[in-house]
Amino acid sequence: QVQLVESGGGLVQPGGSLRLSCAASGFSSTFEYHAISWFRQAPGKEREGVLCISKSDESTYYLDSVKGRFTISRDNAKETVYLQMNSLKPEDTAVYYCATDFLDYCSGGRQDYWGQGTQVTVSS
Repeated sequence: QVQLVESGGGLVQPGGSLRLSCAASGFSSTFEYHAISWFRQAPGKEREGVLCISKSDESTYYLDSVKGRFTISRDNAKETVYLQMNSLKPEDTAVYYCATDFLDYCSGGRQDYWGQGTQVTVSS
């Protein structure tokens, strides 16, 4: 059974950094062939796509507001995808989720599996 588990969230001051992790399991040795995406949902707002990494390590930004501040990477040996978030702003406060649709490219479409989310709060 496919599972995605996010970690690394917390409280950080504006301008600070956090690295989120998305640990995958149940992919039956095919993790490296699948794109993984990060989404976020702020209170009272709809969930939105943030970043995606493809099978070939290509990044796709779904949010212009995080360009130049967030990056995504993957370690296939550890079956983990990371979201490095720098220069955090209060408006980045949200629950962050990782997800996959089992495609090898970043489709921007409906995702099939989701993690439980990790809370990121940016506040002084």
